[in-house]
Amino acid sequence: MNISTKLTMVALSTLTVTACLTSEQSGDAEGKSQHPIASTSLESQGIATKALWPKDIHRVEKSQLLETRIDTLIATMSNEQKIAQMVQPEIRSMTVADMRQYGFGSYLNGGGAFPGNDKHAKVTDWVQLAEDMYQASVDDSLDGSTIPTMWGTDAVHGHNNVIGATIFPHNIGLGAMNNPGLIHQIATATASEVAATGIDWVFAPTVAVARDDRWGRTYESYSEYPDIVSRYSAEIVSGLQGQGKTQFDSEHVISTVKHFLGDGGTENGKDQGNNLSSEQALIDLHAQGYFSALEAGVQTVMASYNSWHGSKMHGNESLLTGVLKDHMGFDGLVVGDWNGHGKLPGCSNDSCALAINAGVDIIMVPDDWKAFYHNTLKQLADGTIRQSRVDDAVRRILRVKLRAGLFDNPSPATRLANNGNDIIGSQAHRDIARQAVRESLVLLKNNDNILPLAPRQNVLVTGSGADNIGMQSGGWTISWQGTGNSNSDFPGGSSIFDGIKAQVTSAGGSVELSTDASFKQKPDVAVVVFGEQPYAEYDGDITTIEHQAGNKTDLALLTSLKAQGIKVVSVFISGRPLWVNAELNQSDAFVAAWLPGSEGRGVSEVLFSKANGEINYDFVGKLPFSWPASDGQNSLNFPGVKNKAADYQPLFSYGYGLNYRDELTVSNELNEKSSLQTASADSENSYGLFNRRPENNLEFYLADAANPELLVTGNYATTAGSDNLVFDSVDWKKQEDTREFTWSGNASASVYLKGEQSIDLTQLDLAGGRLVFDVKVSSAPNAAVYLGMACGENCAAKLDISKQLQALPVTQWQQMAIDMTCFSQTGLKPEQVTKPLIFESSTAVKFSIANVRIAKGGQTANCNLFAN
Repeated sequence: MNISTKLTMVALSTLTVTACLTSEQSGDAEGKSQHPIASTSLESQGIATKALWPKDIHRVEKSQLLETRIDTLIATMSNEQKIAQMVQPEIRSMTVADMRQYGFGSYLNGGGAFPGNDKHAKVTDWVQLAEDMYQASVDDSLDGSTIPTMWGTDAVHGHNNVIGATIFPHNIGLGAMNNPGLIHQIATATASEVAATGIDWVFAPTVAVARDDRWGRTYESYSEYPDIVSRYSAEIVSGLQGQGKTQFDSEHVISTVKHFLGDGGTENGKDQGNNLSSEQALIDLHAQGYFSALEAGVQTVMASYNSWHGSKMHGNESLLTGVLKDHMGFDGLVVGDWNGHGKLPGCSNDSCALAINAGVDIIMVPDDWKAFYHNTLKQLADGTIRQSRVDDAVRRILRVKLRAGLFDNPSPATRLANNGNDIIGSQAHRDIARQAVRESLVLLKNNDNILPLAPRQNVLVTGSGADNIGMQSGGWTISWQGTGNSNSDFPGGSSIFDGIKAQVTSAGGSVELSTDASFKQKPDVAVVVFGEQPYAEYDGDITTIEHQAGNKTDLALLTSLKAQGIKVVSVFISGRPLWVNAELNQSDAFVAAWLPGSEGRGVSEVLFSKANGEINYDFVGKLPFSWPASDGQNSLNFPGVKNKAADYQPLFSYGYGLNYRDELTVSNELNEKSSLQTASADSENSYGLFNRRPENNLEFYLADAANPELLVTGNYATTAGSDNLVFDSVDWKKQEDTREFTWSGNASASVYLKGEQSIDLTQLDLAGGRLVFDVKVSSAPNAAVYLGMACGENCAAKLDISKQLQALPVTQWQQMAIDMTCFSQTGLKPEQVTKPLIFESSTAVKFSIANVRIAKGGQTANCNLFAN
């Protein structure tokens, strides 16, 4: 049952689209089915009904010769060897010697992991690690096994962990271009770059159908509607794995369709949350990409973190085994996500029989692999895990390896695709990426047909994203969160400014670059590139879809240009649609550029005409997600003609997108009033300051003598022109949800949180509020370190916490709590706090913080403990 849909555009002037749906796709905008069979008691328990699902759709040629070969292999294997095939460690916590001793069936590199822990590892370093691991796996001197291992990686928009690789637009942009043929080319190019580094296995594609734009992984979704997702899924799988004579040759890899199932439909868009869709809606909305992937012969499926009606997917036997394997006929392997098994009831990262019994064949256990290996052996021995389940898992793992040719292919260092560096970031691949960038751009506004811009004029290029390849590439780029990268980390790539400069100067125009809209010569037009900073997974979850709620720096920049009579073309970098009515009002033209990747030149090729006025490339991108008219439309989803939902009132409908032939004026008086009320600190039991990222519209700043207010725009920064203070997120085992501060001791420097408006903490202060945070000291101070708050230029309070830091055990997380009265007694006015958190030092010290908040319920303060 490969359900198809048809999208038909109607007059753009109405800002609407319509679509034809089959009767099986009539779920409402909330993903709740009208199908009567779906409402069962089993469903409410997260138990699937197999009869609702398509049967035997995994289209892979069966081979009795291959199965006989597997029988022979399994008959010779010990249980130790079998369990080793099911354990997947990560390269930061295992060695080549470990591979030789245990013979792991697979291993991975997570985001931000590199050979030798070297971010700038060369292609030859990647190949050498692959070769060393391969040779260790087939060396039977310690473990008695000669089964080759396989290396898995998250190549989700190109080979995005490798310096110099081609970084394609993220999925949301690819959905906007609606071009399955080009998707196939992108997958093929990605496969060849991955294979060129000796890696066998790609954890892609993601086929989530995101239904709430607050979800931090929305940009990993091609669309809010399953049609594009379904058509793309098959093309990516066949592009990655190859077809016919090219299938699994030296330039193709194993594909993984993920995350099974329903990750895009969780309540309130919470990552790893609970999906309450009916089973029919689960099929109609969230499973479509799996059906086409199975039909295309995908070999691996990754289990999802999310729950379905409270049942965690890593432990959902009815879906993993009953539906996917038994009913739909999937005979490949199911791999778990990063410690996903450890989130099941009664499980931990180092022990989880439940996930294996439910149908997970390979457990991704990045750093607790040794304990997991031994615990699983014990569970197999005492019958907690069935022998038949282990044998089935190993059979599936061996089947995938044999189909992919891992037993018969040359070792990684001798494969054809690895001869030279010409494949990684090749011009041919960059050309494909630039085409994808051009086709992904969606023109939302073009009043007075200001676009295309004539290149022979004076152009100002400004905004935080103007010359920032890291920002335009987003998360899952070199590092997990996509932060800590500079343009030099993208050799061969181009920023949006690079493209504009080349386009304009070649035609005889002039270009000026600034980040703050300043200029030496008044421009004829300003191209303002702004939007979201990089993020990944739950770190990108947001509570409001308003862009820069309470901290409108981008809007201020646009407003300042308009006030000077300068035409403004906005290029919006984002991983999701956001409420930007105010920014739209200050823009003559507005382009949704999504996350275009390393080939920023593709943007300028559409924005600018040729020198003679002819169009270079027209806009062809159409919205794969509905664009909100208000900040309350978090889960605004195209319902289809059959439903005609009365509350579907977007600003720009699913499928909307202008081109240069359209003459549609978008109002400059769009509603800018928020429909949501922000809770005050006075009415809360606690007031959040930092939890994975700054809360309540706060931002981190650094300060020293060179610059008293340096905004931190990513997860890594240093004080201006010095290393007096280094701000970083490097504790990967905490998954970058902490911030680490390192003072060199050369000069006084501080890090602080600040918002656009002051905060009234009076009620929390009177109710015994405390500043509470988790802290880990890596290097203790030998002089004063201050913790403070400020309420204006000459209104502040600070406490010397050096004794407390010295008393904490090194490299262990501890909680610190300080009564608000300790600050109010030393000069703080709690009714007008402007900086609710300040750390200041002129001595060498290094510590990390997490989960910072002001909470009620403190005890009587002993403020004499602090010197001030």
